[in-house]
Amino acid sequence: MGSPLILVVDDEPGVRDLISDALNLVGLSSITAAHGMEALSKLRDNQIDLMILDINMPTMDGYEVLERINQQGSKTPVIVLTARLDREDTKRAFQLGADDFVRKPFGIEELTLRVNAILRRSQPQVKNESVIVAGAITINLDQHLVSVDEVTIDLSPTEFRLLETFMQNPTRVLSKDFLLTEVWGLDNYADPNVVETYVSYLRKKLGDAFPLRTVRGVGYQFTGRVAK
Repeated sequence: MGSPLILVVDDEPGVRDLISDALNLVGLSSITAAHGMEALSKLRDNQIDLMILDINMPTMDGYEVLERINQQGSKTPVIVLTARLDREDTKRAFQLGADDFVRKPFGIEELTLRVNAILRRSQPQVKNESVIVAGAITINLDQHLVSVDEVTIDLSPTEFRLLETFMQNPTRVLSKDFLLTEVWGLDNYADPNVVETYVSYLRKKLGDAFPLRTVRGVGYQFTGRVAK
């Protein structure tokens, strides 16, 4: 099994080279694209494990790239790069399926940490218990599948990891800080509201089968009975 392949998409050659060199130093392979159309082409023609995507690009910006890969049914995790500070911009990126974001100017160490965190959680986790069942929800860790009443539910890698964390900690109240560290891999994440965003995604996709209680000012508690 070869090194994970990262697609770096940015219209600035210096930024592309900087990121590619940094990825190479930590043992990751990369290819680059200078604009959205080239990115879509390379995503189609290569087995990409993760995309680093700039938002501010001419002709086709990062948002449109996200929209198009969603339409194509791609499950490739995406880290967005943005120089914008508006919270609505960040919210829009997550709504379109981004898994993480990094604001420009960024530190190379921070970026590579986030890349490795997403690569870890986007791969099936080998556990002693490969299947967890709570009520109507079944999560298969080996096959990276989730079902409700035997109907498969399509979850992103981040959604899967968040659900797994809740189901492995039944009845325990989990703080946002804990979830950010456990799911996103960093304890200094820039926007804790991302937890609320992804919880809302799980509630929408899993419906009444997902028994999650919001503990105001603290975090969340998964109240489902996990089968032993």
